[in-house]
Amino acid sequence: MNIFLIGFMGTGKSTISAALGRRLSREVVEMDELIVKREGMPISEIFEKKGEPYFRELETGLLVELQQKNDVIVSCGGGTPMRECNVEEMKKSGVIVLLTAEPETILERVKHSHDRPLLENHKTAAYIAELLDKRRDKYEAAADLTIATDGKNTAAICSELIENVQRWEEHTAC
Repeated sequence: MNIFLIGFMGTGKSTISAALGRRLSREVVEMDELIVKREGMPISEIFEKKGEPYFRELETGLLVELQQKNDVIVSCGGGTPMRECNVEEMKKSGVIVLLTAEPETILERVKHSHDRPLLENHKTAAYIAELLDKRRDKYEAAADLTIATDGKNTAAICSELIENVQRWEEHTAC
């Protein structure tokens, strides 16, 4: 079974997927990185030259492709679960884990980053909270499990995630 990590930027998807990959000896797929590599241009340029719908179709295609793999940890782009068809594709081959964090935590984690176009000139907890509110319902509807990452180190988050995924697998196998 694959593990799909979803959530807003700065909730720890990339950090946790890498740590889980090492801990469980599993392949890790960073969806955004793979799309950038395949397209030969950054996401902002894909949006500019080919449009957001094109990018969203690339995401869906990659999720379909990942159904051919087992035991992969997938770090999804923040917008991936906004499309119902993407959620359906993820559920076909794995468990969806929502990583959450409070706006203040997210701000602390991303304040020095310039790779997040949505936040570039709006790095405030209030603005982050506003964006989170717009996505919260879709994130929560997609998630099989939710893990809050505030105030926890990577090892603790990974342990909690593994424990919850094992319980989820046992429960769904019945």
